[in-house]
Amino acid sequence: MNVRTRFAPSPTGFMHVGGIRTALFSWLYARKHGGQFILRIEDTDQERETEGSVGHIIESLKWLGIEYDEGPDIGGAHDPYFQSARLDLYKRYADQLIAAGFAYADPFTEEEVEALRAQAEAEKRPFLYREHRPETFDEWDGTRPLRFRVPEVKRYTWTDLVRGELTAGEEALDDFILIKTDGFPTYNFAHVVDDIEMEITHVMRGEEFISSTPKFLSLYEALDTAPPAFATMPVILGPDGKKKLSKRDGAKDILEYRDEGYLPQAMRNFLALVGWNPGTEQEVLSDDELTSAFDITRVQKSGGAFDEQKLLFINREWMRRLSDEDFILEGELEASSTSRLLAAVPLLKERASTFAEARGMLTRELACLFSTPSPERDPLIEKAPPEATKAHLQAFLGLIEGLPPLTHADMVKEALMPYADAIPKEAGGRGAALWPLRYALSGAERSPDPFTLIHILGANESLSRIKNAIDIL
Repeated sequence: MNVRTRFAPSPTGFMHVGGIRTALFSWLYARKHGGQFILRIEDTDQERETEGSVGHIIESLKWLGIEYDEGPDIGGAHDPYFQSARLDLYKRYADQLIAAGFAYADPFTEEEVEALRAQAEAEKRPFLYREHRPETFDEWDGTRPLRFRVPEVKRYTWTDLVRGELTAGEEALDDFILIKTDGFPTYNFAHVVDDIEMEITHVMRGEEFISSTPKFLSLYEALDTAPPAFATMPVILGPDGKKKLSKRDGAKDILEYRDEGYLPQAMRNFLALVGWNPGTEQEVLSDDELTSAFDITRVQKSGGAFDEQKLLFINREWMRRLSDEDFILEGELEASSTSRLLAAVPLLKERASTFAEARGMLTRELACLFSTPSPERDPLIEKAPPEATKAHLQAFLGLIEGLPPLTHADMVKEALMPYADAIPKEAGGRGAALWPLRYALSGAERSPDPFTLIHILGANESLSRIKNAIDIL
């Protein structure tokens, strides 16, 4: 079998993690089996369509690196990939169903249907349209909805690749609308036609579609076509693991993660682990490792929690794997000194979990690397009296002047620490010397240690800042 999967979102708003995770699993399954992954835009509900949504869907998938083999912007053998451009196809399938006796023009007005529904509710029984199906059908001219005529009322049993055997009885079957009076098909009809035409073999979908599966299977039977395999994805739960992730719990536009400085490979890695596991303790996996390990039978039935701390951990690990040059490029980091920025990358890798955090560090605790600070007198003498502090700084001047070219912060530390360690506890200990040294170099309450600062700033700039602090004293 040539495996073909698809992601078929409706352009009705931003892409959230649930939809993206479905796309990711569909993509991984196709790649795992050497098949194709298709993007299709299901835009038959014109009233709910949001301007810019199609571009947002494409941009989201491209940022994440979920590459599709066929789609609205690249074409393919089954073009077009917008449902709104495939109306002639749905009409052809509708005519086929009418000819076979499986579709008819709806004889009731909306008001009449509502009256029948209200009557069923009053009698405390489910409303089933098929119970009011007429004996004879008028010719369908498009002015009324076209309804599907269930060929056989029976119990359906099917195998879900994740949930196993599922079943539903007659109560799940009814005569549903195929084509509305505006000429557009309903989702129930259009996606079945498109999956047939696009030769889709496996459909990954949310659990909300389980209850409608008997309708889909009934339609496949009427069209004398075998259905694809279904795989129901577990819901993504909020951080507490108790309810479905919602906007209130922090669900947001997937591109917000890009703007906050998450790496696409980290987001792919993280989302793959929400509701699936590779069977090992490994948490940081490359695309090749994910593809190799991906097994649809390891997708869990129950929901998976969206653990933002785990996402931060995985993103930090992927950031650390970047070369220093790529770190700057990926993070869109800028500073007045390229050489000092490059030297600061190990600090950023150590402390930042996102590139937004890295950019923030450059404007706060690392700002002293790129602009001359203006230290004040009181913080300089916080740990020791002025004369003692001045003596400590002068001692450091001599030690730094005697250093060879500064190749690493450890070299600076080895040269300066013996002096700091020799300061008696009653005289303030090492802090009495290291605190004013760091403040003299940074002019800030929070900054990297003085050895790292001296290494990045270089001997000349460091000596200049220390002399300036002595002058202030």
